Amino acid sequence: MTLIELFLLLLIAGICGAIGQALSGYSRGGCLGAIAIGFIGSLIGTWLAREIGLPALFSIDIGGTAFPIVWSILGGALFVALLSLITRRGRP
Repeated sequence: MTLIELFLLLLIAGICGAIGQALSGYSRGGCLGAIAIGFIGSLIGTWLAREIGLPALFSIDIGGTAFPIVWSILGGALFVALLSLITRRGRP
């Protein structure tokens, strides 16, 4: 995997993480947080889809690595929703 492919993978993970955050309505961590949520969402979403028996709906192959877009967004939204339930918000 080249450096450009890595940056492209990080960009796609960040976009998927940001969409997952927007779906759940809880946004913290900025750009790096969105990238991390994109990757964690990819792991959670792919695992849940495999357990339920669902196929990979839309995945992008970057440098020999398949990144599942739909499962990353859904897994990221689920992960961020769980984070929002666990963490408390401060009073304004």
